[in-house]
Amino acid sequence: MTRRLVFLLVPLLLATGCTATAEEPAGPASATRAERPSPFADCAPLTVAPASAAPSPAGRPGDPLPDLALNCFTGGAPVKLRDVKGPAVINVWASWCPPCRKELPAFQRLSDRADGRFQVIGVNSRDSRGGAQSLGEDFGIDFPMLLDQGDAFERALERSAFPLTVLVDADGRIRHIEGTGALDDARLAALVRTHLGVRV
Repeated sequence: MTRRLVFLLVPLLLATGCTATAEEPAGPASATRAERPSPFADCAPLTVAPASAAPSPAGRPGDPLPDLALNCFTGGAPVKLRDVKGPAVINVWASWCPPCRKELPAFQRLSDRADGRFQVIGVNSRDSRGGAQSLGEDFGIDFPMLLDQGDAFERALERSAFPLTVLVDADGRIRHIEGTGALDDARLAALVRTHLGVRV
């Protein structure tokens, strides 16, 4: 009789233990995730011109970047977009956007080839911090990342599509906005050459 009772109670105790274990770690696991080091670079250099920045190409000047301040993924003071020193290639993306995920590695390769002539900057928009962090880790993304929890940057540019690429000249003026879908290495190189006058 006692033996039969043990056989009945053991599965019940095991089930209860699994449920408690499954529910309890949510708090500590979230804290651990939040404490992971950011894969992205600090944003402080964004307001310093690249070491060997290309001069602004000749032609009609564009509009300045919107008068917005966005938080840096790594913390610190918000970055005023109008203080960002170009030339720069700004990639607006979200982890839940398939074309964004497809093109993000190409932006990392572009950043690796910039050689101080321009900056590559990410703006993570309408996304969760955890989603952005995970994708950055998975793809080895290490260029600076700004956070736009809503879509203030896109609204200021009067755009709503993802992904979005903004090319900014050395004077901080927008030379081109690209929103045609996922970009590859060749298309990115062509855009940088055409709108920033830099060969990569």
